[in-house]
Amino acid sequence: MSRYTAHLQLHGAALLVGISALLGKSLTVSAGMIVLGRAAFALLAISLLCLCLRQRPWHGVSVTTAGKLLATGAALGMHWLLFFVAVQTGGVAVATLGFASFPAFTALIERLLFGQRLGRADGLILILVSVGLVLVTPSFDLDDGSTAGLLWGVLSGASYAAIAVANKHFSSNVGGLPACWWQCLAISALLAPLLWRELPLIEGRDWLLLMALGVFCTGLAYSLFIAALRQVRTNTAAVVIAVEPVYAIAGAWLLFGAVPSGGMLLGGALILSAVAWSGLRAGS
Repeated sequence: MSRYTAHLQLHGAALLVGISALLGKSLTVSAGMIVLGRAAFALLAISLLCLCLRQRPWHGVSVTTAGKLLATGAALGMHWLLFFVAVQTGGVAVATLGFASFPAFTALIERLLFGQRLGRADGLILILVSVGLVLVTPSFDLDDGSTAGLLWGVLSGASYAAIAVANKHFSSNVGGLPACWWQCLAISALLAPLLWRELPLIEGRDWLLLMALGVFCTGLAYSLFIAALRQVRTNTAAVVIAVEPVYAIAGAWLLFGAVPSGGMLLGGALILSAVAWSGLRAGS
C-alpha cells in the first residue's frame, strides 16, 4: 500500500467520524441509545472482521489487560455519551469544535498528574484553543441550547483527553482492532441492562442509522485508521483526523442548512490550527 492510499484511508476515516455527528443529529433516540447502538453494531462488525482475519480478540489477553481495556471502554462510552448529548443539544458545529479542544486538556492533565512542565508552545496551544472557544460560543447564556451544547462538547473533549493520556501512560501490547473489540464489549455490557426497555420503541429508520453509525462510522473508520498507520506516522494521522470537524460542519451545512457564523469559522480555524500544531509537535 502506497502513502497516497494511506492518506486516502485517513481522510476516509476522518469523513466517517464526521458523519457520526450528522447521524447523531438525525437520530430520534436518546444519546444513551445512540452510544449503545454504536457500540453493539461496531462490536458485531469488528467480530466479523476478526473472524475473516482469523484473529481472536481475547487471545493472549491477560486478566489484568482485559480489565484495563474494559475500564477504558467504559470511559470511551462516557465520552461518546457526552459528545452525542452535545450534538443533540447544540448542533453539529459547536459539538465537534468543542470536542476538538482535547489537545489543550491533554497538556493540562499531563501537567497535573505527571508534573510535566508546560512549554511555550503548550501555552500558545492553550491560548489558541481558549480564544477559539470564546469565538465559537454563540452567547454566554447557559439557557442557550447552542452554548450548552458547546459546553457538553468541551466536556467530551476533556474526557477524550483523559482516555488518550491513560492509553499513553498505561498502554498494553494489544492491537488496535482487539482493543476496540474489548471497549465496545464493555460499553454494550454496561448500557444494555439499562436501556433494553427502549429497544422496542426504536423505529426502522433509526435502526438503519444506528447500524450505519456502528458498522461504518466506527468499525470501518477504525479499520481504515489502523491500516493507514502502517504507512504514515501517528502524529501525521492525528493531524489528518483533526479535520473531522470540517467534514462534519460542511455536512451539517449541506444537510441541515446550519450555516456557521463568521465568529464560528474564525474560532474553529484557531482550534483546528492548535490541534494540527499539537499533532505535529508530538512527532518532533
